[in-house]
Amino acid sequence: MPDKTLNTRPGRLIGRVQVPGDKSISHRAIMFGSIAQGETVIENILQAEDVQTTQSVYQQLGVKIEATDEHLKIQGRGFSGLQEPVCALDFGNSGTTLRLSLGILAARPFAMHLIGDASLSQRPMARVLEPLGQMGLHIPTDAKTLPLDLEPNAQLNALDYVLPVASAQVKSALIFAGLQAQSATNIVEPIATRDHTERMLTAFGGTSLRHENTLTIQPEQTLHGTTLQVPGDFSSAAFWLVAGLLVPDSHIILPKVGLNPTRTGLMQLLEKMGAHFELTDVSRDSEPMGTISVTTQTLQAIQVTEVDIPAVIDEIPLLVLAATQAQGVSEIRGAEELRVKETDRIQAVTQELRKLGADITEHPDGFTICGPTPLHVVNKTQVDSHGDHRIGMMLAIAALMTEGEVKLSGSQAINISYPRFFEDLATLWNE
Repeated sequence: MPDKTLNTRPGRLIGRVQVPGDKSISHRAIMFGSIAQGETVIENILQAEDVQTTQSVYQQLGVKIEATDEHLKIQGRGFSGLQEPVCALDFGNSGTTLRLSLGILAARPFAMHLIGDASLSQRPMARVLEPLGQMGLHIPTDAKTLPLDLEPNAQLNALDYVLPVASAQVKSALIFAGLQAQSATNIVEPIATRDHTERMLTAFGGTSLRHENTLTIQPEQTLHGTTLQVPGDFSSAAFWLVAGLLVPDSHIILPKVGLNPTRTGLMQLLEKMGAHFELTDVSRDSEPMGTISVTTQTLQAIQVTEVDIPAVIDEIPLLVLAATQAQGVSEIRGAEELRVKETDRIQAVTQELRKLGADITEHPDGFTICGPTPLHVVNKTQVDSHGDHRIGMMLAIAALMTEGEVKLSGSQAINISYPRFFEDLATLWNE
């Protein structure tokens, strides 16, 4: 795809956007629908490359999945009904699909060969493979990245495990594995992470028990197909929240956005920076959702520590952008996890925003950002998504506040999570 010229003419963002379905929930809905008994209907599922990868993987495992414009219909087979794939399972660029699926695949009585694209093949899997190895998953080599060969394994051991790093993906993989273990599995979270998997387990008729920071999963639970409404993805809405705060004279309304408190950490940090959001039509379903309204406001610098990071890990590039326009010096630390995302996000964010004149210092685990700094270009500036969808969208928002022409290389990466991003941007932009 050729470089995309980003709209930098003076203007404001006005209007209403229904963001795509939540990516994390869409992945999990397909997985739970596949291992449940009976039919599952998923409404407002995200139509993006990563989720389509999840759908393809479970179809290769013998699950019948029918997609229409309105919903996804899954004929669940239960754990025992999953079938041996006839070729390698291709996980594309989706780390979520791979890490969570390892927990499901760990007790399959047939061998599998797992592959992915160049980016995913460089991303570390040891934090999932090590506890699953303790449960009985066997890989014939010491490989910690793709490609991986899983040997047949019909039974898993129970596990008592303290997560060394706050990770909802590792926790979710262990939940799936724990449902297939010989006895109860206990997962200790020193820092709370997203709870989508626990909520969805309940929606499919299963149970989990939480006592303080310990989650207990009992095995041999029978899950039943159900109907799910996927809320709008908060991580996608986050781009419009930050844009609405920073682009002058803006007013954006975002209906039916997921408001799971383990996901809205960005809103809470922006509120500490002085932002105010209006919430209306809030539901209290298993995955709460509501309408968020945002207008342009002045922000103050913020200090972010490792305790804040798990609830905002995907939105940190946006938080850095907001800090470039805030009054004072902001610090974001304890975010070394960003170095093993789709790209090294600490390096990429620093490098690309500096091209636009931002005052950012890179640290091994985060950033120091001095603001406010007017963003600008010299002649024509070309920024790069680094093949990372979130970096690409963050740079597109940055360009709205930049004087001069900005070209974005690698804009196709945005299709991974938000294929209609530029269409929604065009509906909001008012010159």
